[in-house]
Amino acid sequence: MPTFYEDRGTGPALLLAHGHPFDHTMWQPQIDRFSRTGYRVVAPDLRGYGATPLGTTTGATLLGDFAEDLVALLDELHIEECVLAGLSMGGQIAMELVRRHPERVRGLVLADTFPAAETEDGRKARNAMADRLLREGMRGYADEVLDRMVAPYNTHAAPHVHRMMRSTDPVAAAAALRGRAERPDYRETLAGVAVPTLVVVGRDDTYTPVADAEEMHALLPHSTLTVIERAAHLPNLERPEEFDAALDAFLRSLVRPS
Repeated sequence: MPTFYEDRGTGPALLLAHGHPFDHTMWQPQIDRFSRTGYRVVAPDLRGYGATPLGTTTGATLLGDFAEDLVALLDELHIEECVLAGLSMGGQIAMELVRRHPERVRGLVLADTFPAAETEDGRKARNAMADRLLREGMRGYADEVLDRMVAPYNTHAAPHVHRMMRSTDPVAAAAALRGRAERPDYRETLAGVAVPTLVVVGRDDTYTPVADAEEMHALLPHSTLTVIERAAHLPNLERPEEFDAALDAFLRSLVRPS
């Protein structure tokens, strides 16, 4: 299955995994900045999102499916190891990838995400939302959650986020929701991560609050925690300068740009 991706810049590889229900342009500020400052930035559309087809997935797209797609992309691009950054669902995909293929990850960035397995109530809610998206499409959902994805005071980021959500294929979104409902608990995985990790969260994120980021930071042996003020679930778009400053400092601590 072909994966659409943007591949810009030269230097150490930075692989960006977007959240749900978005596409690779969720990372546009970071693609633009870091591809100009000594990094090879690879930003794919995940399976069923953006310009990447859903393929033969029926029912559920598991986090493992997304993770293996990313590894296949690294192989295609002849990238042996990368700094892997994921936000929200992308962060859970990153946890799955590092669980399966730790040798491919030089550094890890987990933004506005959480490691626990889904609760029974959460599993029911995700499956119910999947059913709703198949019935109604994405517009109503996008309208309802916009103010949680992007804090209401960050009006500059809202139109782009709303467009991404509206344009997502509801079949793919539903499959991803069903897959995330079955995710494992990644807390043991995080406790064994050997590489440096940056944990980032928006101060006003209600989906994955600061307490979740603090839990991950406590579990990870070699981690740094950054809380982005005046941001909700998408601090990389809401406060790109602050987010990029944290990411830049982390990257520089790993490898010097070429």
